[in-house]
Amino acid sequence: MLRLLSQDGTNRLTRARVLAMIDVFQQWRQKPEPVIVTGSQKFFSAGADLQEIGALTGVAALDFARSGQQLMHAIRCFPVPVYAAISGYCMGGGLDLALACHRRIAASNAVFGHRGAALGLITGWGGTQTLPRLIGKARAQSMFVSAEKINAAEALRLGLLDAVAEDPIKEAVRRIKTARPVGDSSCTDA
Repeated sequence: MLRLLSQDGTNRLTRARVLAMIDVFQQWRQKPEPVIVTGSQKFFSAGADLQEIGALTGVAALDFARSGQQLMHAIRCFPVPVYAAISGYCMGGGLDLALACHRRIAASNAVFGHRGAALGLITGWGGTQTLPRLIGKARAQSMFVSAEKINAAEALRLGLLDAVAEDPIKEAVRRIKTARPVGDSSCTDA
């Protein structure tokens, strides 16, 4: 299990955390087993650290965007199932992270959104491509443009989630026992 934890409790995806997660998935790829990515009861992840991003200049910002893309690719192309067990807020880059996982299971208190439009930002980690595939182009555009948040019940109805469960980690473990290998034809070892 890979648990996102930060001192402030929001589990932001800092540059250091993104690079550490890339390393973990590269190491685990050598002897792959199913993975559960989770956070805390209140935050799966609030997304990228906006103060950190605001301080980045051109080259560093581009490197951070590429690192985020590399992490999402590593998860999406992991050879065995990766589950997101989501409680609380799953926002921005945190939503991109959940979308990169093969399966998403959430607690009823989960809230999803891409708040970037409210801040004059747009995700660069693949969410603009993945979300429309899951919930349809019109609904995804609505979430991106209006910075709308949706709850777990609506996310399940739209197809963003595979299940809503009282204990998402326990449900992910149950599903792992019957999981089949995954494959994404767009994946390469690049």
